[in-house]
Amino acid sequence: MTNAIEVENLKKSFHQFQLKDVSFQLPTGTIMGFVGENGAGKTTTIKCLLNLLKKENGEIKIFGLDHTKHETSIKQNIGVVFDDLYIPDTLHATHINNILEKIYDRWDESYYVELLKRFKIPFKKPVKQLSRGMKMKLSIAIALSHHPKLLILDEPTSGLDPIVRDEILDLFMEFMQEEENSILFSTHITSDLEKIADYITFIHDGEIIFSKNKDELLYDYGIWKGSMEQSMELSEHAKVRMRKNAFGVEILVKRNEVSSAFSLDKPSIEEIMLFFVKGVRP
Repeated sequence: MTNAIEVENLKKSFHQFQLKDVSFQLPTGTIMGFVGENGAGKTTTIKCLLNLLKKENGEIKIFGLDHTKHETSIKQNIGVVFDDLYIPDTLHATHINNILEKIYDRWDESYYVELLKRFKIPFKKPVKQLSRGMKMKLSIAIALSHHPKLLILDEPTSGLDPIVRDEILDLFMEFMQEEENSILFSTHITSDLEKIADYITFIHDGEIIFSKNKDELLYDYGIWKGSMEQSMELSEHAKVRMRKNAFGVEILVKRNEVSSAFSLDKPSIEEIMLFFVKGVRP
């Protein structure tokens, strides 16, 4: 299987933060959820991918090509959605079409118009008069209308109501009907990822904690609950992270290291993240 994105040992430093040897791969034809709390390094990583920030070390390849040497051709095949629409407030949807058809070789005006109608986005209403939901829909319409092979999404559903979020997720799934298309989806709304993601990459404090197939991730771990005394019966090799509460302890365990005699809860992506961030090693 080829990779849409390959990141190896990426480093980028700021005054009080740094990316530390970030590495992951997004296989072509799949959706990767890129998760982590605010300030963990998601947006910094994405900006390095897009060469909006210059990496200090490491290697980034998109479609198998160096992301700086082939930047122009790569960006013809990428659609990007940030957490806001970074377009002058006075422009409206028709202005944007007239500009972008001169930038993208495969800009599809008819598809753009189709998306505007589908999302009920006014053609002549200035960006400054659009709601947050409308701005995000317009941003997604822009990202899709030159038929990219890769979508890079940075918190595209943040702050949107569940109905709008579901509408947008449906559009992403339509995009994935083309087998060669791929999505890197950065978000803190992990329920969205449980619906559509194939892989989950978790970044914390500038470091990749894990990058795994979503189904394997959710199957490999379980949550055991009981008293501290009862927890002594669990294999030490099974225990990953532990959290104390008013009723005893919760332990994230490796399911295949635990006897079937023990009852385990199936974790969510969010619960796994919380164990790694707030839990302690047993």
